[in-house]
Amino acid sequence: MATTNDLKNGMVLNLDGQLWSVVWFQHHKPGKGGAVVRTKLKSIASGKTVDKTFNADVKVETANVDKRQMLYLYNDGESYVFMDSETYDQVPLEDAVVGHAAHYLLDNQDAVVAMHDGTPLYIELPASVELTVEYTEPGLQGDRSTGGTKPARLETGFDISVPLFIVSGEKIKVDTRDGSYLGRVSG
Repeated sequence: MATTNDLKNGMVLNLDGQLWSVVWFQHHKPGKGGAVVRTKLKSIASGKTVDKTFNADVKVETANVDKRQMLYLYNDGESYVFMDSETYDQVPLEDAVVGHAAHYLLDNQDAVVAMHDGTPLYIELPASVELTVEYTEPGLQGDRSTGGTKPARLETGFDISVPLFIVSGEKIKVDTRDGSYLGRVSG
């Protein structure tokens, strides 16, 4: 148990039997009345985001979420198989648990798997990853480093927009939160 004054981003709450992750919170003291805590909560099960306001110092139930470092091994067609880095146990995760992170997963890549009572909830990747452009149309004469974009297929099979000067086989940095191009990788 914690109070609403103890809330932090990333904390997982158990509200009415459902798990919610705190995306954002703000303590607010209106001119009249008691202080409140405004929050933006994301449902771990559905991904739905809601705004919820609590009175200050109200007790809320926190969920015990165990975050483990794991290594992504392979996709067997039905699930994504991860290996716990400490116990070497292989854990199959469903598509719903992996979610959008599947667009950025390569074999033998590290990820953090959040578990609650032995049930995998979601995975966390670094804010950016380095991936190779598998295919993109060649740039045209006169293309500049500033300006338009073109579609490119990454080695994971995911399509993103890249600047016109990017060529097939080039290694780029991609933001895992929104799938945006961040830059070339030198070396």
